[in-house]
Amino acid sequence: MRYNIIGKNIDVWDKTKEMVEKKMDRIAKLFPEDTEATITLSLEKLVSTVEVTIPMNKRYVRAEVQDPDMTAAMDKAVDILEGQVVRYKKRMRTKVRSGAEAYAAEYATILVPEEDLDDEPMVKIEKVKHFEVKPMDAEEAVMEMELVGHNFFVFRNGETDEVNVVYKRKNGTYGLIEPEY
Repeated sequence: MRYNIIGKNIDVWDKTKEMVEKKMDRIAKLFPEDTEATITLSLEKLVSTVEVTIPMNKRYVRAEVQDPDMTAAMDKAVDILEGQVVRYKKRMRTKVRSGAEAYAAEYATILVPEEDLDDEPMVKIEKVKHFEVKPMDAEEAVMEMELVGHNFFVFRNGETDEVNVVYKRKNGTYGLIEPEY
């Protein structure tokens, strides 16, 4: 695995790079050798943020952790990534076992050892909701979202007639998700 280490508001010294590489080597065995991980380290108001993004097949695994200690943040990020990859492999195994041959090649590229996978079901959908998707603009959807007290809201965009999602971001602003075909 190759590492692309970026510093924001922080100089990344050789010792820091060595620490990051050592921590990332723990999960490097789960990915093909030619995989490139992007690790962004930042420091703001005495809080270290570690953001790791790794492309995996046609998807990405990503972890973002904040902690006063950069090493602890890196440890937590690696733990999160390892859990995500193991869960993803379990999902692919379930799909392959149920006859979805399209997933077989993708399943084979995930290098998690079989003994690390248990047979416990990964996803249990506990509740299904049905609701009318009304046409409206994004601002109206944000107002509806605030009224119901959720972090996201699904609506039909009145201009494009596409299903969109508005969501509340960590910094208090809002985001809009539009499908791309």
